[in-house]
Amino acid sequence: MKKLLFAFLILCSSLAHAQLVINEFDSDTPSTNDKQFVEIKSATPNFSLTGYVLVLFNGTGSQIDLSYYALDLDGITTDVNGLALIGNSLVSPVPAEIIADSAFQNGPDGAAIYLGNATDFPAGTAATTTNLIDALVYETGDATAATSLLTTFGLTAQIDENLNNLQTTQSIQRKNDGTYEVKAPTPGATNDGTGFIYNGLSINVAGTEHIEGQTVDITFTTQTNVTAPLTFNYSLSSGSFNTSDYTGSLSVTIATGTNTAVKTITLVDDTVDEGDENMKINIGTIPSQYVRMNDNVIVRILDNDYVVSPWGTPLNPTYGIVTSTAPAGYYDSLEGKSGAQLKQAIQDIIANPTAVHAHNYGDIETILKKADQNPLNSNQVWLMYTEIPRSKLDIHETGINTGKWNREHIYPQSRGGYTDGTASIPDGINVWATTNADDILAGHADAHHIRAEDGPENSSRGNKDYGEYLGPTGNQGSWHGDVARAVFYMAVRYNALSVVNGNPANTTVGQLGDLALLLQWNQTDPKDDFEMNRNNFIYTWQVNRNPFIDYPNLADYIWGANAGQAWFSSLSTNPVYGRSGSCLS
Repeated sequence: MKKLLFAFLILCSSLAHAQLVINEFDSDTPSTNDKQFVEIKSATPNFSLTGYVLVLFNGTGSQIDLSYYALDLDGITTDVNGLALIGNSLVSPVPAEIIADSAFQNGPDGAAIYLGNATDFPAGTAATTTNLIDALVYETGDATAATSLLTTFGLTAQIDENLNNLQTTQSIQRKNDGTYEVKAPTPGATNDGTGFIYNGLSINVAGTEHIEGQTVDITFTTQTNVTAPLTFNYSLSSGSFNTSDYTGSLSVTIATGTNTAVKTITLVDDTVDEGDENMKINIGTIPSQYVRMNDNVIVRILDNDYVVSPWGTPLNPTYGIVTSTAPAGYYDSLEGKSGAQLKQAIQDIIANPTAVHAHNYGDIETILKKADQNPLNSNQVWLMYTEIPRSKLDIHETGINTGKWNREHIYPQSRGGYTDGTASIPDGINVWATTNADDILAGHADAHHIRAEDGPENSSRGNKDYGEYLGPTGNQGSWHGDVARAVFYMAVRYNALSVVNGNPANTTVGQLGDLALLLQWNQTDPKDDFEMNRNNFIYTWQVNRNPFIDYPNLADYIWGANAGQAWFSSLSTNPVYGRSGSCLS
């Protein structure tokens, strides 16, 4: 009897493992790969995926046959059709598990389901058949094949998502006989069109931005008319946006024989500048015959109580409104010095281990939201190279960086040798480390050379030297002097860094160019009120200043026309130059 029971348990376990397959896979989607998904199918409906893990593998290159992504499937249950959908936030219907945009690589690569946990497959884990449930090796019109993965998984065919030359609009789909075809995606539905058809429920809002005091109409629509009243609740709260920010009912009923209901929400117009906020529309529990086509719909709520500063943006600069907050005597030690002594005296101030505070990369986000604040709207940051504002809320955190801003290192991380040199979790102005001129890792989070920048443009700049990189097409160069003075600061603050003439290789560590061009930019784009305000604010955190903002012509006494001459603060002038280089006053 015990042998029979043991055999029965082994059979049940084998059947449970064998019944899961990768039913549909879409790795390459239009534009920014924000509609990627994988659909898992069980032989029986309502099957729990707890105890299983989805793993993605590299099919070629230096990481061939090694994992790059693993996702626990715990808590996911297949539906009445035996399907479980996993995908990006824009996949419709809403996936059971949301993954980051561009989580899946284009081929040739592999995807597999294992019995186990994500912790069993840290990045770089070799592909194996141990506890393997199902696997798919795919490509996207690639010239090479993932032959090693095919061998490892015991497969004979690599499925091409680009079979019909439509890789961004078609997906790989498993047929009932176990073979594959490539056609228009069918996420959340059986590949052959059979099975239970859900009635999809959608959220629609006219406009992605609304201002405090306005009303917002939220439309809920089902794909087909409901045969009985459909009643459900929804929520709007997200982060700081809560019930004090709106009025209106959060209960919806779509009447029998119809497919639409509209709810009107009134945004509270207070007198407090809370900053822009995100209202997130989230559908509550709905009957099992319905499925959410979208959810967590974000509507930007603009605060109309923002602050306008008296100074201008870098694109329309003002001068003399903001003055330096350097303490009396801060620069006295520079008087009369020249050459190497002058440079050392500057470093003794800005890298003083008894005074200067080093913060981490997480704190930089906090600092930039104030230091790079748009003077015309306190709820925005000013983007340096692209010369436009962007909401502080739109910082790039994960996934696609289009429409986002991130932290641009003027002296690139890899060129400085401080990539990921500090922690990413902010710990505030009162938590800091001591530092000195040899502490190169502090450069990773030195706010004097980090600016808010458009995500894609930050990527375009990469590790290029200035001169090789001249900004996006059509920019007016309002940032030229800013980057020059930031590079000068870094070249003095840290012993490991320098600024040189010409265009060193972009892999060069410790040198950045082009010195001659930066000296020119230092004059043709003089320091303005935006930059001085920035210097003042960073001083409150780091307890050091950028002296090349306080005294721009210091650069000429170290690297330029006045090199070797004695510097005196009385020689410092603050002319306002036009961006063509002509002196205006």
